[in-house]
Amino acid sequence: MEILPLIGRANELFTIDISRHSHKLKEIVSSSSFLVIGGAGSIGQAVCKEIFKREPQKLHIVDISENNLVELVRDIRSSFGYIQGDFKTYAIDVGSVEYDAFISADGQYDYVLNLSALKHVRSEKDPFTLMRMIEVNILNTLKTIRQARKNQTTKYFCVSTDKAANPVNMMGASKRIMEMFLMRESKDQMVSTARFANVAFSDGSLLFGFENRIRKRQPIVAPSDIKRYFVIPKESGELCLMSCIFGDNRDIFYPKLSEDLHLISFEQIARRYLESIGYKPYECDSEEEARIRMKDLPEKGQWPCLFAPSDTTGEKDFEEFFTKGEELDTNRFENIGIVKSKLGYDESLLEEFEARISEMRNNYSWQREDFVDLFQKMIPNFQHLEKGKFLDSKM
Repeated sequence: MEILPLIGRANELFTIDISRHSHKLKEIVSSSSFLVIGGAGSIGQAVCKEIFKREPQKLHIVDISENNLVELVRDIRSSFGYIQGDFKTYAIDVGSVEYDAFISADGQYDYVLNLSALKHVRSEKDPFTLMRMIEVNILNTLKTIRQARKNQTTKYFCVSTDKAANPVNMMGASKRIMEMFLMRESKDQMVSTARFANVAFSDGSLLFGFENRIRKRQPIVAPSDIKRYFVIPKESGELCLMSCIFGDNRDIFYPKLSEDLHLISFEQIARRYLESIGYKPYECDSEEEARIRMKDLPEKGQWPCLFAPSDTTGEKDFEEFFTKGEELDTNRFENIGIVKSKLGYDESLLEEFEARISEMRNNYSWQREDFVDLFQKMIPNFQHLEKGKFLDSKM
């Protein structure tokens, strides 16, 4: 299935920039060693393939998902074959003692890329998953960047999100707080990051769910009023690698808006997806009707759909890559913009955040409201959209 037409595009975003810098990319990657944390996720796999095909000296990939690592290796072998460099994967939790032992045993990498994240807005529905989001998105970032610094890593890259710009949900806010901590760590360790759009058909995404709904003969559901920017997996890998290799300290790379990158609704993509596989969308008025009509409509070339306005917590009407007041460099690359972050942070706020999270974890007790209050203190303009309903309450 070709993804670009489904998201309303004919061309890839970064072809010009990758072409212009291809020689330098190849030269640097082929003479360097890489550690990719969270390398078996959708973005992680895309990054690993961009690195692998440029034949690095060493590429080690760590991920908690054993199955996804197996698929990544099969994918790489089937697409690119083999390299002379050291290529290994490790099914390890980055927060574990096993990971610390792994780093102690080697830990020598020119570039460390952290792609691990809890990325779903639905992850903020309960206090326990919320704490894990903080652990993965913030605490593990601090842990791994300090390990990189200790091992004299040239550059530490950590992926952010467009949802970190003026966040309205806890996931986006956690990534914004992560960026704040990265500013502090950048005094002693060179760091860059990237904010980008939704990765179309990435694991766990709504679009990925379309494929599962068809395979399982279930209705297609999508919000009618939510629009997003979309990139394909390859583009996510290219943007991360470009930031990692070419970003100055504290740079945040993002895709420039253009005729090739524009907002598109989930409903529009759902309609295009169904039409691409030979079905006409049939709009239903309720979940019950959609489930019932699965019994007869597919045989008639139609597929039951439920398109309705979003009514769940944390959904933003539109996304943005930068905020008012951030300094931008839009001249260096053709289709990549750069937020030129300054070394600015409130040390007392960061210390308070660490202390309060540590206290909660030591006491094995916390409430969702504790995180909302803490996040609002860290990000004064954090407009948390609480609607009393979460995505798990919907089909």
